[in-house]
Amino acid sequence: MIRVHVPATAANLGPGFDCLGMALELYNVVEFSKIPRGLSIEVEGEGAGELACNEGNLVYRAAKRVFDRIGYKPDGLRIRLVNSIPVGRGLGSSASAVIGGIIAANMLCGAQLSKREILALACSMEGHPDNIAPALLGGLVIYAAVDDEITWTKINLPAGLKAVVAVPDFTLSTRDAREALPHMVTMRDAVFNIGRTALLVAALQKGDLSVLGTAMDDKLHQPFRVGLIPGYKKVVSAARLAGARGVALSGAGPAIIALADNNQELIAKVMKATFRECGVNARSLILAPSPVGARALEVL
Repeated sequence: MIRVHVPATAANLGPGFDCLGMALELYNVVEFSKIPRGLSIEVEGEGAGELACNEGNLVYRAAKRVFDRIGYKPDGLRIRLVNSIPVGRGLGSSASAVIGGIIAANMLCGAQLSKREILALACSMEGHPDNIAPALLGGLVIYAAVDDEITWTKINLPAGLKAVVAVPDFTLSTRDAREALPHMVTMRDAVFNIGRTALLVAALQKGDLSVLGTAMDDKLHQPFRVGLIPGYKKVVSAARLAGARGVALSGAGPAIIALADNNQELIAKVMKATFRECGVNARSLILAPSPVGARALEVL
């Protein structure tokens, strides 16, 4: 049996739109086992009863990309998914499915694909690497598309840094969040985000968390998405007052992520309570950054 652990991810972190992503210690588990014939898919945890359990399942579709590329056809396949990452909340659940399916299938085929090939194949399915790259590589990943390939570098995050994530009880599709964005932005706003992104990366690399409140500001995507998330501004303000160093949407949302080195329990409590005051049920999670990405084991 092949077992793959894939971390949750938070993309953008405010200004780093489509170029930054961070892995978090919350995992989906993908298990592949050979069976005599047919396809069997089981889903436990997040998404159980909602996710497809047939050939339309995203994990299976990712695996089939590998099988087709390598020319391998299993007689039968059992897939068991144990999910802890909330679905459709901006924490990389679809990226975890794609990465988990590709890595498990690659191991089943004798590990013929390199990490770079896995990244490229996964991005061809997701369309962009914002959650794919940190799910595969771990840590904080900075990435750019260059001639149809992904160039990336990774930094490890400062000790003691935690992510407090408030997860509303409604979903927000990436497509809807993308459609809320303008087709053009001003030079002033582009320069604003370039400066904040550079400041954010440097601050996290040096461990200087005092500037995160400024560094996680954004003018390219969050101002256009806040109308899709009831209570967003109040939750952000409450998290900052409770001691969060910086606050932003996690990916396209609706989850909101606060970075903090203390007061995490209080921050989690007030974010959840503020959502509730705005008529939205939510849960809060306190997660450490994951320094490693997807991990695969062959279990006897």
